[in-house]
Amino acid sequence: MIETAIKTDTDTIAMIERLDDRLRWLSAWMIHNANHLRPSRDGVKVGGHQASCASMSTIMASLYFAGLGPNDRVAVKPHAGPLLHAIHYMLGNEPLEKLQNFRGFKGVQSYPSRTKDVIPVDFSTGSVGLGVVVTAFASLVQDYLIAHGRLPEDEAGRMIALMGDAELDEGNIYECLIEGYKHDIRNCWWIVDYNRQSLDHTTADRMFRRFDDIFETCGWRVITLKHGRRQKAAFAEPGGAALEQWIDSCPNVDYAALTYQGGGAWRARLTADIGGKRGVAALLARRDDDELARLMTDLGGHCVASLLGAYAEAAASDRPALIIAYTVKGKGLPLAGHKDNHAGQMNAPQMATLRDSLGIAEGQEWAPWAGLGDNQAAALQAFVAASPAARLPRDRGFDAVPVPAIPAPEGEEQSTQAAFGRVLLEIAKAGGPLADAIVTTSPDVTVSTNLGPWVNARGLFRRSALADVFRAAKIPSPQKWSGDAAGQHVELGIAENNLFLMLAAAGLAAPLFGTRLLPVGTVYDPFIARGLDALNYGCYQDARFLLVATPSGVTLAPEGGAHQSINPPLIAMGQPGLTMFEPAYADELAALMHWSFGHLQAVNGGSVYLRLTTRNIVQPAREDNGWRAGSIAGGYWLKPPGSGAEAAIVAMGALMPEALQAWEELHHDVPGLGLLSVTSPDLLHRGWSAAGAGRWSGPAVASHVETLLAALPAQARLVTLLDGSPAALSWLGGVRGQRVVPLGVDRFGQTGDLPDLYREYRLDADAIIAAMADALIER
Repeated sequence: MIETAIKTDTDTIAMIERLDDRLRWLSAWMIHNANHLRPSRDGVKVGGHQASCASMSTIMASLYFAGLGPNDRVAVKPHAGPLLHAIHYMLGNEPLEKLQNFRGFKGVQSYPSRTKDVIPVDFSTGSVGLGVVVTAFASLVQDYLIAHGRLPEDEAGRMIALMGDAELDEGNIYECLIEGYKHDIRNCWWIVDYNRQSLDHTTADRMFRRFDDIFETCGWRVITLKHGRRQKAAFAEPGGAALEQWIDSCPNVDYAALTYQGGGAWRARLTADIGGKRGVAALLARRDDDELARLMTDLGGHCVASLLGAYAEAAASDRPALIIAYTVKGKGLPLAGHKDNHAGQMNAPQMATLRDSLGIAEGQEWAPWAGLGDNQAAALQAFVAASPAARLPRDRGFDAVPVPAIPAPEGEEQSTQAAFGRVLLEIAKAGGPLADAIVTTSPDVTVSTNLGPWVNARGLFRRSALADVFRAAKIPSPQKWSGDAAGQHVELGIAENNLFLMLAAAGLAAPLFGTRLLPVGTVYDPFIARGLDALNYGCYQDARFLLVATPSGVTLAPEGGAHQSINPPLIAMGQPGLTMFEPAYADELAALMHWSFGHLQAVNGGSVYLRLTTRNIVQPAREDNGWRAGSIAGGYWLKPPGSGAEAAIVAMGALMPEALQAWEELHHDVPGLGLLSVTSPDLLHRGWSAAGAGRWSGPAVASHVETLLAALPAQARLVTLLDGSPAALSWLGGVRGQRVVPLGVDRFGQTGDLPDLYREYRLDADAIIAAMADALIER
């Protein structure tokens, strides 16, 4: 269990309350400056969320300045990003010009970003729900590293998510809960800013207690903070029990509206509803309207003492904890409670009123300690300097994993999917640093994506031992699936979002935990689209992983159209931070896997996606290794074009046999006909695009695809072919202005065998020959 001493004394509480005011002000001013004071050159709305920041300011002040342990990592609610920057500004970690350029070019990002903000950001957030869930998988990765002796137990931290209650509507939250329960995650806190308002409306009343039930069922402790100390004190007065009952039963929308209307509205409504009950009239009479409004908005999420107590309670066990902190959206602002306050902003007079209430002089708005006396400012600065916020963990250093040569699997006929499994098995059997650094994962398709041999060799990861009952009972099975703390495969349920978030968390192990993992995840190629938001999320924060998607295309044949992928090559070409390859041969695959394990670790590297197939094809007899560099660069001439060639076939992946057959039938009739093997339309296109952009800033440097196509005359024709969207290769005509006839799949697939499907979707040799005739016709 992680030991954390959380101070809850009155001096600490008083200091945090003052810091709460600082954070609320600085976040509001940052947004106001960007929208109303900074010159606008384009007239486009800048935006920002003053009410969302005010809703969470007490939570963040109490957590960062008193509640965090030395190794805790935090994912901050996207719309509360300005609060995080205000904290680092007060710490001296971020220059003023960054805040003044909030949502400007190279300024503070709209939402916390690991790669684009200058302050330490543990997890990028932005797409709601994903920043929450990644903390659960980060806790699983932390346990994996501890179990494998790669992270000392005393360096463990809690993985904490600060989330809005509307994020509880995200389905990936509950997919993660189920997976987390299976893997017995620990040291994970989710703190809910329960302001009961989302972008469009107030949240449903009937969800009250349902969240508690759901999380408790999945093994979480639920700590609910509904009332602050003022309310608790009032409940002890005569009439207080009736007031407490009224608050607990008041509909969310009514509570929000009354909050916005203020003390007079509260008094009228309470008098009408419970004013006749004993003690209530006197309880109300003892408070003027302003004091009554403060009482009615004094919820648990704005009470420092309640929050610190909740953190201490959560820290008493390593069980995951859900802390539901009731808050008012826009607390302390004139926007508080209004149903439209999500993106609402205070006007200049309202900002001036707030500034004056804090004693901040005009012109001193950016001064972090403005409005405080010298002694008070000095004390607050000393408190901040001694707080957990001043010792936040930074990204850690880590050693590279050496990658030895990876030989190609032997065999005259192989599929790339089977070759992938054999390569991993040989790595597992060889052992060493590379094998030890690999962690595999899959959403219930481990066997059907050829990860089974790796799992047999390296085992399932379980913190508690999991026996292979079938093996113990001597029931024959090729799968030997026992699990223990030494295992290196994390088996997931059928939820692709969980796969990509697990890959993202494992892909951040190096900076977060100081040790490099090489995560390998397998999934059916068509189902990449199911987890696309999470895949983009992992790439956005520069998590490093190898995604192996197989089987692919209509080549899957009898499995049918629902499992036949069409657009993943286009998805990959448009995804920053992800390099896609679709090798045709086993030796290409081995070379690409070797390159990938290096690319995952390179300073300017990234993640890699291998699109594989189940189709066995005859392997080429190589005369030399000249193909290797080309395959890694995105393509090479399998059949180099002759001098003055009229045309070339450009093909990739599983359809290489059809391309070769067509080449054999055509090359006597089409002088110099070439056959270009493309392994990565993604790399070729990016290289071409980068070369074009580079010509505006320096000497011209030809891209790899330009060099390849320069082997053809400018008037030569191209027939392109892939088992996927034809657009992935049809752009090649733009490189040198050559006419292209593209072949590929742009309709949903169906069941059938390969001859029928290839004929139906114009992927066979006859289609290539007809396309070549079309290409060569003068128009």
